[in-house]
Amino acid sequence: GACLDGVTALQAAGLMGFESPTIHVTVPRQSAPHRLIGVRLHRRRDLGRLAGAGMPRTPPEWATIHAAQWAATDRQAALVVCLAVQQRLVAPARLLDAWATVRRSPRRALLASVIVDVCAGAHSLGELDFAFWCRRYGLPEPTRQSVRTGPSGRVYLDVWWEAHRLVVEIDGAQHVSGLGPVEDALRANEVVLADDRVLRLPLLGLRLYPDAFMSQVARALGRVPHKVMPNARHTSRLA
Repeated sequence: GACLDGVTALQAAGLMGFESPTIHVTVPRQSAPHRLIGVRLHRRRDLGRLAGAGMPRTPPEWATIHAAQWAATDRQAALVVCLAVQQRLVAPARLLDAWATVRRSPRRALLASVIVDVCAGAHSLGELDFAFWCRRYGLPEPTRQSVRTGPSGRVYLDVWWEAHRLVVEIDGAQHVSGLGPVEDALRANEVVLADDRVLRLPLLGLRLYPDAFMSQVARALGRVPHKVMPNARHTSRLA
């Protein structure tokens, strides 16, 4: 009656980019399993429907929720949700439906925000951090991962406010290595030529000087920015 669960079930389904030293296994509450080093046991009264052929495992929507609840940190919890949706291991609609039935969770406030944001199109931790700061500044909800057609095919814009013709690109480490700067420049130029404005927001800048960068975003949206504190360091709820 045992099955793989949490991040282990997602890894069995093909999850990449997330390492866990622990194997998560769920067993029926009335069972008497053998304890094994490196295996964490979880007990449930009803294992319900299992997914996939081969090794029994929890369905991906529940495996994602369990992985986020059992993660070592809030940031790991957010990362596993991002990866599961981004890699199409779980459909956003199914994840939202499953989450709507959860009554108690050790990370309820965090996951309520993260799951909704990820299912709405925020596919990276940087985008989740940016969504947090947008709420703090009271900025309108943008379109995430907007699709455009460029000379080399489809491109995805991180954040877009259509009514204001404003695009914000959130640059993580991958944007400053290899051909990242070249590809970013080509994409940004195409966006500008289509009569949109582009603000670039380095992820490190969002970590160190969020007020300064968010003040620029607010001004571009015609909002009165908060008082800027150039030397203030802030951390988001996912830090």
